[in-house]
Amino acid sequence: MNKKTSRLRRARKNRARIRRTGVPCLTVHRSGQHIYAQVISEDRVVASASTVQKDVREGLKSTSNLAAAAAVGKAVAEKAVAAGITQVAFDRSGFKYHGRVKQLAEAAREGGLKF
Repeated sequence: MNKKTSRLRRARKNRARIRRTGVPCLTVHRSGQHIYAQVISEDRVVASASTVQKDVREGLKSTSNLAAAAAVGKAVAEKAVAAGITQVAFDRSGFKYHGRVKQLAEAAREGGLKF
């Protein structure tokens, strides 16, 4: 089993557990250059943020570091709270809870999301 199939297996197990809870989920995807986050409720995207967006990218030295992940977490939390969602489940898409994924989660918690 290679790295990608292991990650996707972890993601499938976690998403099955989240689906049973019935709450909106904060989904994270991380690439080598960017990080993306979406709040999904009942098969529709309520809020999203990424380092590709110009307003998030402003003032960042890089789009692939901890500061960028924190900016995305803060931005997605602000948009979700404005849409009326405060309780979410954290879907890390099989990525380990470490580094940029952890930083995004902590920034989202500081922004008002509970998970």
